[in-house]
Amino acid sequence: MATPIQLLKKIWNHDSFRPLQEEIINAVIEDNDTFALLPTGGGKSICFQIPALFKPGICIVISPLIALMQDQVEHLQQKGIKAIALTSGIKHSELDTLLDNCIYGNYKFLYLSPERLQQDLVQERLKKMNINLIAIDEAHCISQWGNDFRPSYKKIKILREIKPAVPMIALTASATPNVADDIIKELDLFQPKTFKQSFFRSNLGYMVYHTLDKSDKLVRILKRYQGSSIIYVRNRKSAVEISDFLNASGYKTTYYHGGVDSKEKTKRFHQWLREDIRVMVATNAFGMGIDKANVKTVIHYNIPESIESYFQEAGRAGRDGEISYAFLLKNENDIIRVQNQFIKVLPNVDFVKLIYRKLCNYFRISYGEGEQTTHGFNFNEFCKTYSLSTLITYNALQFLDRCSIINFTQRFTKKSSLHITTTGNHLLGYLEKNPHLELTTKAILRTYGGVFDEEVKINLSLIASKINISEKEVIDVLKRLEEAELLVFNNQLTDADITFLVPREDDHTINRIKPFIEELHASKSNKVKTMIRFVQNETICRSRQLLDYFGEKDTKDCGMCSVCRANNANSIDPREIRNTVINLLQKNELSSRDLLMQLKCPEDIALKILRELNEHNIIRIDSYNNYQLV
Repeated sequence: MATPIQLLKKIWNHDSFRPLQEEIINAVIEDNDTFALLPTGGGKSICFQIPALFKPGICIVISPLIALMQDQVEHLQQKGIKAIALTSGIKHSELDTLLDNCIYGNYKFLYLSPERLQQDLVQERLKKMNINLIAIDEAHCISQWGNDFRPSYKKIKILREIKPAVPMIALTASATPNVADDIIKELDLFQPKTFKQSFFRSNLGYMVYHTLDKSDKLVRILKRYQGSSIIYVRNRKSAVEISDFLNASGYKTTYYHGGVDSKEKTKRFHQWLREDIRVMVATNAFGMGIDKANVKTVIHYNIPESIESYFQEAGRAGRDGEISYAFLLKNENDIIRVQNQFIKVLPNVDFVKLIYRKLCNYFRISYGEGEQTTHGFNFNEFCKTYSLSTLITYNALQFLDRCSIINFTQRFTKKSSLHITTTGNHLLGYLEKNPHLELTTKAILRTYGGVFDEEVKINLSLIASKINISEKEVIDVLKRLEEAELLVFNNQLTDADITFLVPREDDHTINRIKPFIEELHASKSNKVKTMIRFVQNETICRSRQLLDYFGEKDTKDCGMCSVCRANNANSIDPREIRNTVINLLQKNELSSRDLLMQLKCPEDIALKILRELNEHNIIRIDSYNNYQLV
């Protein structure tokens, strides 16, 4: 039989393990329950995939994310390994067949969500399987103190009853000491072998900068630090706008968010991997499966919602061991914005009850009915019907999903699309004869310029809001134009699916999960406040702050972060900086940007010296905003 290192070489084409991987694999092969805390990029999946291949039988993998399951299954299948994921939307008859295949078809990996695990049929078939290992991915989801608490994870212990002798491995990239203890307790791990890799990154500088002009700061960072970069932004609109700005500034850039269809996401991701594109501007949807070692900078344009999110995203820089940087840009308004975005939109129990009742009424679910029924769901239409805030309603639906009351599946790739198949003159001629269609049509043409050239995905809600009419009226206009054979309109009425997982019992349904909702609310609030404290703390080394959060004590200053650099600036001789400025300006007139790029000192010190030189009439600013000697 092949050894673990031979499997690593044969299947993954790697010559050596990453830190702790081999020790974890050996512990699992020896049938120990195991807890593995490996930071982002530590190679967690290898830690259960190799032991599962080493032994006869099938490995059960519990994961909270459908996309993550599908991604891992696809990678295993590409390597010729039989793997399957039982995601939502599979009919009972098909599920029955797929489970039989897992018993008799020599499959090595079965990926399940914690919700799917609760089905009687699944549990009965698991009893018949030769299970060699149970792997709990994203294990922090089981803890109410974790970054992404999901109450459904607390029911995973049913696997202990079904297969009490099978070893279990719990894996996570983000767990404080309290969360780690909670994971071990909740999963009932027996005398677990525990492996915790230090979160310290000696080659990564955490830089938090206050700046009035974030766009200018972005350009200066990218100009100074050459190489691949990720810029994380708050929302889709910002991703598009910043990508457009950087492209106009001469940088090869694209954007990535949940609304980009899967083919285009894959295309853009591979362009970035090949370095055809240098900068990826993305929401936090850009996270799963990123395995690019030479990312030079990760830039947070906005404050993230938690230390865990920030650490994971920042940690995508410098995996090749070269000096790299994680920048976080902030200004006076960011603290208020992050509180409004993440705390003020958290729904309380009464609002969750309201949304649940409205949801049941919207789909005409009778009391005591609805279990395991799936419905196409137009989120914007639902919010308009009941005059609901979209942000807080979305968060309430997420709470209901995490508490296993519903399954809220978003289908961003299935959007309405449009292709105008006639000429512009012909269309305008038709509109002259039908003026009641003109306003809507011109709104579409101004919003989507490429509709004459190809099929373009359109946002009906956006068009409706621009001209203050309903989506239905927009659809009616497009259908009229389609009947006149002027365009092809593919109308997708829903942008999500809602599956009711339990019978409707109104307040009784929500009262059962009331403690979970309150805990989620408190946990998210605390995490945002902790993140704000991190951003505002200008006295303690950034790396030490992060390590302390994750339970690592007695650490040393990193010497690289913005706090350490500011502390080291005390040893900088201002006279030397002044002389450098004068020498540079003797050769050329320079903008503040150009000067800052060439001065080897913190930006705030450089700007202070420039102000002093200007006040003493040694230098001045001309009409083109360039500095020159007087």
